[in-house]
Amino acid sequence: MSLKEEINRRRTFAIISHPDAGKTTLTEKLLLFGGAIHIAGAVKSNKIKKTATSDWMEIEKQRGISVATSVMGFNYGDYKINILDTPGHQDFAEDTYRTLTAVDSVIIVVDVAKGVERQTRKLMEVCRMRNTPVIIFVNKLDREGRDPFDILDELESELKIRVRPLSWPINIGEKFKGVYNIYESSLDLFTPDKQRVSERVEIDSLDDERIDEAVGDADAAKLREDLELIEGVYPEFDKADYLRGEVAPVFFGSALNTFGVKELLDCFVQIAPSPRPIEAEERTVNPDEDGFSGFVFKIHANMDPNHRSCIAFVKICSGRFERNAPYKHIRSNKTLKFAAPTAFMAQKKSIVDEAFPGDIVGIPDTGNFKIGDTLTSGEELHYKGLPSFSPEMFKYIENADPMKAKQLDKGIQQLMDEGVAQLFVNQFNGRKIIGTVGQLQFEVIQYRLEHEYGAQCRWEPLSLYKACWIESDDAEALAAFKKRKFQFMAADRDGRDVFLADSPYVLQMAQNDFPKIRFHFSSEF
Repeated sequence: MSLKEEINRRRTFAIISHPDAGKTTLTEKLLLFGGAIHIAGAVKSNKIKKTATSDWMEIEKQRGISVATSVMGFNYGDYKINILDTPGHQDFAEDTYRTLTAVDSVIIVVDVAKGVERQTRKLMEVCRMRNTPVIIFVNKLDREGRDPFDILDELESELKIRVRPLSWPINIGEKFKGVYNIYESSLDLFTPDKQRVSERVEIDSLDDERIDEAVGDADAAKLREDLELIEGVYPEFDKADYLRGEVAPVFFGSALNTFGVKELLDCFVQIAPSPRPIEAEERTVNPDEDGFSGFVFKIHANMDPNHRSCIAFVKICSGRFERNAPYKHIRSNKTLKFAAPTAFMAQKKSIVDEAFPGDIVGIPDTGNFKIGDTLTSGEELHYKGLPSFSPEMFKYIENADPMKAKQLDKGIQQLMDEGVAQLFVNQFNGRKIIGTVGQLQFEVIQYRLEHEYGAQCRWEPLSLYKACWIESDDAEALAAFKKRKFQFMAADRDGRDVFLADSPYVLQMAQNDFPKIRFHFSSEF
């Protein structure tokens, strides 16, 4: 198969949502259709001791939530699909923001009862910044929820995007009978079953009597009325508008009952974009170029607890990636070869000999990589758009077991490489400060340090408002600022100056008093 054909058959996308909307369940069912798994694990069920395939970390199984993005690749028909299942919990939003730089499209999962929630709005903003095409899956139709027309209105107003339903439910909750697939003009009848796909009724047109036989006269009449209203209110679905990120197709179903998922997947592989050109600082890079390039968007420590190894996740942007070929690591200017690059199925890995644009490859990392690093066949390229945001919560991290100082240092080092949180060293007292987006991250760090590194830490409170990266063209002004604010100065892991403001007032005064200093609230400047 030629490079162009390989690129055209790839679909790399992320599934994003608010916690508990059913994102991980939807991922499992997509894998079920791809033949990648043969039984769907109920995430929170105590009866089935299997947990969700994509939630493989011990803490994820205990909490029933995703705390790290997992990557799953499988074939579906003629297509190669790469799914990135992201954490929904806002405390892990940073991981999700970075993941969105590595995908070509997105599926947003919305709970029919709760509608659009805060985290979904924030994630949509990131998609809008990048004009990422979005498909919306309205989930849990077998439970009581909102009227589908109300949901569509809310999606438009809250997510600030035009929508176009491509499937339509026949009732919801206890009376839920199925979904009419507008895209393919077919009718799917609902039978609650977590493992089996429900039956499809072949129909010729909306006037077909088989609809009345399948759902009853009253529901058939309402379905025709709803569809007439949809055709009147919403413009025809235009694939070009979807690819520009201007319109979002909407599907309805129940991921837990494997209902409406196949329709979503069948439409998705037809309309979703294959890998697209990506902006580097130097130029626009097209996927079908001969030269290989890719960037590290995620690093994960201890995917295999038996081997204390780190894996760097590389998104391939152009050319063909080959095992054991020499590639240039731009930041260090070194040439590296990779003997054991891997493809993923959540925690399970298999060695790959080659990979193509759109694929995600895992590379064993012995400390060479940082998030945002670029690899190429030799060209000087820097991919942009992998920021670390200013943390919102801060604590001192202290060693709780002096005998395990080495393990603690290594653990902190590797977990910070992952980008789970940020490490600052206070220049006044030399103490280590961990900054995170949410409280839950502190618990995850403490848990993972203990269970993966055998190190124990304790947290000490620290009241700070913001960490700001500072720079100035005037060396004297910078020196004067650092002298005046000595107690509040820290260094990040790259040795850059960070000002730790303990209140909004202190930050504002610093900005007023030192006009020659530039304050940055994300690490990318």
